[in-house]
Amino acid sequence: MAGIHIPNILLAIPRNPVTAIGLPLALGFISGSPASKAANSNWYHNLNSPPGRPPREVFPFVWSLLYIAMGYASHVAVKSLDATDIPANRNDISLGLALYYGQLGLNCLWSPLFFAGRSTALSLCDSVLLTGTTFYMTKLLDRPTNAKATYLLLPYCAWLGYATYLNVGVWWLNRKKDF
Repeated sequence: MAGIHIPNILLAIPRNPVTAIGLPLALGFISGSPASKAANSNWYHNLNSPPGRPPREVFPFVWSLLYIAMGYASHVAVKSLDATDIPANRNDISLGLALYYGQLGLNCLWSPLFFAGRSTALSLCDSVLLTGTTFYMTKLLDRPTNAKATYLLLPYCAWLGYATYLNVGVWWLNRKKDF
C-alpha cells in the first residue's frame, strides 16, 4: 500500500520545533480573535450553557498550552518519519500528519463558525469532526512515535471531548431561541 504524500513544505514546518509550535499558536490566535469581541456581546451572554462551563478567561490559557503541545507533537511525528524505514510506520505517520493539518484547519474554523457566524449547529458539526480526526490522528501516531506524540496529544483529545460536550449543551439549550 502506497503512503500518503505530504508536500515538502508541510514536512519542513514541523521539522523545526519553533515553527512546529508557532504555526498552531499563530493560527489559533488569528482564528480565535473573533471570540474576544463576541464573548462580550449580548448574543453570547444570552446563551444558555450546560453545567461545567469554565470562566471565559480560562480558554486562552488552555488553548495556548494545547497549541504548544500539538505543535510539538507534529515535530515528534516528523522526526519519527525521518528516522524510520518501516513502511507501516511511514504510512501511519504520513496519514497522521495529513490528519494533523486537517484537524488544524477544522480547529481554525470553529471560532468563526461559533462566534462570528453565531452557528451553534455548524460549530458542533465542526467540533465532532475535529474531535474524531484528532483521536484517529493520535491513534495513528502512537506506535511509530513510541507514544511520545500520544502523551502530547492526550490533553488535547480530552479537551476536545469536553469542548464538544459544551458545544452540544449550548446547541441543545438554545436550539429553539430566535436570535
